[in-house]
Amino acid sequence: MGLLDVLSSIKERAEKFLNEKNVVSDFLGKVEEKTGIKKKIIAGGAVSLTGLYLVYGYGASLLCNLIGFVYPAYYSIKAIESPSKEDDTKWLTYWVVYGVFSLGEFFSDIFLYWFPFYYAFKCLFLLWCMAPVSWNGSQIIYNKVVRPIFLRHEATVDHMVSDLSGKAMSAAEKAVQNFLRYPMERKSETLERCL
Repeated sequence: MGLLDVLSSIKERAEKFLNEKNVVSDFLGKVEEKTGIKKKIIAGGAVSLTGLYLVYGYGASLLCNLIGFVYPAYYSIKAIESPSKEDDTKWLTYWVVYGVFSLGEFFSDIFLYWFPFYYAFKCLFLLWCMAPVSWNGSQIIYNKVVRPIFLRHEATVDHMVSDLSGKAMSAAEKAVQNFLRYPMERKSETLERCL
C-alpha cells in the first residue's frame, strides 16, 4: 500500500464521515448554510488551523493531549458497549501504548519541549496510534516493543505487585487501627481528667 493509497483512503474516510449524520457534520452543515462555504473546505480549514496551532500556539500541549484522549475515550466507551471483543482489544492496546508513551514523556518532556514542532509530531504520533487501519501505531508498538518486554518480565512484575499489594494492605490496616485507636485514647484521657 503506497502513500497515494493511504491518502486516498484518508480522503474517502473523511468524505464518508462528513456525509454521515453526526454532531460534527450537523454543525458543519449549519455553518455551510450560513456562509455558503462547503463542509469539506470548512473541515480542511479547521484541520489546517489545528495543525498551525500545534506548531505555533500557546497551550499546544493541552490541545495535543485532548486529541490523543477524547477520540479514543469516546470509541473506547463505544467498544465497551458493543458485543464484539475485537474492538475492546484494539482500544486496550491503544491505552497501554498511550500509557507507556506518557510515562516516557513525563521523564523526557523537559528536553523534548524545546524541540521545534514537538507537539505537532506528538499529535501525528497519537493519530497514527489511533488510526483505524491494520498498521496503526499502537498495534505495531505493542507487538514489537511492549509485549516482548512484558512477556520477558511478567513473573517478576507479578511477584512485585503481589508483594507491594500485601504491604499496602498491611499499611492501610495499621493506619485504620491507629485512626480508630486515637479517639478512644483521647476519650479515656478526658474521662480521667474529669474524675
